[in-house]
Amino acid sequence: MSDTEKKPEEEGQTEPQTTPTTPETTPTPAETAPAAAVEETPAPEPVEDPEKIAQQEALAKQQAEEERMAAETLARTKYDSLRPGMTIRVHQKIKEGEKERIQVFQGMIIALRGKTHETKTITVQKNSFGVLVDKIFPLASPLIDKIEIVKVARVRRAKLYFLKKYGKRLKETLVRQS
Repeated sequence: MSDTEKKPEEEGQTEPQTTPTTPETTPTPAETAPAAAVEETPAPEPVEDPEKIAQQEALAKQQAEEERMAAETLARTKYDSLRPGMTIRVHQKIKEGEKERIQVFQGMIIALRGKTHETKTITVQKNSFGVLVDKIFPLASPLIDKIEIVKVARVRRAKLYFLKKYGKRLKETLVRQS
């Protein structure tokens, strides 16, 4: 026990008595005055001009529209450089049960379809153990993690379906990774 508490001397006393360690202070007149007597001046409410509010709202709408347009432009230009004849690596998200992994599919673009970003697809063809495998990827799919350009071939056609029976090699140039 600390020296500020006393032991109960009688059986009737159950609570310890405390002795004040600080001298008592006299209350100030502001503390003793009733709450109604002390007047606080309320903060002046800001009076805003309706034109100013309208300008702020218009500016916020304009900024939101600019952000939306920038996001759409980025999404559109992300894969605009893809052309038939390019050899690419498509990193695709594959979900197996609860696990998710990335699978890489490397091949040549033999066709592009679709006018808008939402409908645009690419057909990629690769030779896997002597068997030609075609895979169609929608560019707006959230399952496509990224697309890397590996090589660029010089072609003069929009659709390269003839490559399935073509015996010659195309003239290709390597693309530097940056």
